Amino acid sequence: MCGIVGYIGRQKASTIILEGLKRLEYRGYDSAGIAIQNDGRFDLAKKAGRVEGLIKATPAQKLAGTTGIGHTRWATHGGVTDANAHPHISSDQKIALIHNGVIENYASIKKFLVTKGYTFQSETDTEVLCNLIAYHYQKEPATSEGSRFLESVRKTLRHVQGTYGIAVMCGDCPAEIVAARKGSPLILGVGDGEYMLASDVSAIISRTQNVVYLKDGEVVHLTAKSFSISTLDAEDVSPVIDKITWNIADAELGTYTHFMEKEIFEQPAALENTMRGRFSEDGSTAQFGGLNISAVDLRQVDRIHFLACGSAWHSCLVTEHLIEHFARVPVEVDYASEFRYRNMPLGNNTLFFTVSQSGETIDTLAALREAKRKGYKVLAVSNVVGSTIAREADGGVYQHVGPEIGVASTKAFTSQILLGAMLGLYLGRMRDMSFSDGVEIVKALKGAPDLVRRTLEQAPHIKAIAQRYAHFHDFLFLGRLSLFPVALEGALKLKEISYIHAEGYPAAEMKHGPIALISEKCPSVFFVSSGEMFHKVISSMQEIKARKGPIIAIATEACELPEGLADEVIRIPECHEAVLPVVATVPVQLLSYYIADALKRDVDKPRNLAKSVTVE
Repeated sequence: MCGIVGYIGRQKASTIILEGLKRLEYRGYDSAGIAIQNDGRFDLAKKAGRVEGLIKATPAQKLAGTTGIGHTRWATHGGVTDANAHPHISSDQKIALIHNGVIENYASIKKFLVTKGYTFQSETDTEVLCNLIAYHYQKEPATSEGSRFLESVRKTLRHVQGTYGIAVMCGDCPAEIVAARKGSPLILGVGDGEYMLASDVSAIISRTQNVVYLKDGEVVHLTAKSFSISTLDAEDVSPVIDKITWNIADAELGTYTHFMEKEIFEQPAALENTMRGRFSEDGSTAQFGGLNISAVDLRQVDRIHFLACGSAWHSCLVTEHLIEHFARVPVEVDYASEFRYRNMPLGNNTLFFTVSQSGETIDTLAALREAKRKGYKVLAVSNVVGSTIAREADGGVYQHVGPEIGVASTKAFTSQILLGAMLGLYLGRMRDMSFSDGVEIVKALKGAPDLVRRTLEQAPHIKAIAQRYAHFHDFLFLGRLSLFPVALEGALKLKEISYIHAEGYPAAEMKHGPIALISEKCPSVFFVSSGEMFHKVISSMQEIKARKGPIIAIATEACELPEGLADEVIRIPECHEAVLPVVATVPVQLLSYYIADALKRDVDKPRNLAKSVTVE
């Protein structure tokens, strides 16, 4: 959600921070700001709207220092105004602060601070945090200014409830930054004579590939020459420096108009990277190096429970179908945000999976912790090495699809589905799946990237359809079995980036209510594949057609559709059921993208949305 960038070194901080903020625009935000140290005071600029507006409104000569912090805000407490934008400055002008997260007990703290003479210019919980640090700084014994500053941050954080990722500067410490995290991601970049802070590695990758992923409860103290990490209780922490494996070119648009478009067309390569090195030598099963659970223990599992949010939840619904079909293990899929508050009965031999592209989704992280608290083994599927969920899980699988910049998930979603099929194969071969069936599925999985490439060749045809249908205000997406979750995902994509109302349903459920919505003004997108469901889906389509509803059919090549039944047909390759949901997803991604583009939407930064939801 909100973005944090901090810099301390020899270069002009504002230039580096503003560049970093632009690279974080995909996370979703509604205002931006920057503060630079300048001889004991803070040069401050902040503005509602885009980073570009902040740059235009800020004279370059005003922000000339070499230490600073910057922020993109997604409103939680208080409206979208210049005053509510970060950074915030304490009323005594001593402390400047940026903050991701939510301070739950801010009201009582604010009431206390008012009695001590502190004043407030915004509606935010962040300004309360800023003034509380200033209060403790004034009370702290007059030791060295740096240690006094550091201890005031520690004391403050011991008093607050909620989540935070913060970066703080003090007017008395002109070349220092203190940062800390709890429940909100924060990364330290270790450069050549400089240090950076960010909520996402994409903000710092142009400066360094050496990073330290801060853990909850850790505080980092930066000077121009060194850094140290400690806990809130002042215990020293030995830093572990990791290396980012992708480079700045991976986060650039290149020849594409939008990141979403780029990432849709990157899917063949992304799927190849997801599978690389993950099949057995005999070609009959998948293999995973990081699950940290033995084959003996896996065979004892009698139920698998998936926890996720948004598109990841849809991918888990596909995975449920594939694992139950290939491995015959019962699977349950829960919204992570609901699981942690339910008192549901759980069997002793239940294995949990959490699925999150960013590895920082706050609801999924909380659900992971709840499952572990109950004594269950929890594995993770994530795309971000070093993310909180990846670190706290007992084991798991990395997606390896590279950075996903567009807010609407594309390549991460299809990668998650592919991994779901591979998990179904892996578990099935441990149980009663034959060698020959395993070989057949491995062959199908390896062929998925080429099938997606063939489907992407339909892009001009899909674009033409999108332009004809962009004026409609309601859509239905309908599928059966493993294609029902793809229908849900198609509806979500259209809602996310075009702001058109859309719903996904199992095709057979049309008769049980949604058919009342059918009219000439409500197109239906049907997924049609050969097999046992073909005639039943055709029957549902005929019910729509009888009520004059426009139909867009996404059909496999072998399907012979009755003459005139579909107004538009998008053909996809005939393929194995293990990869059908992956291939079928691509047309709805393209359809949604081209409709949004035709409507001149801000595709990569849709309104009200954030890439990584890090507040509950």
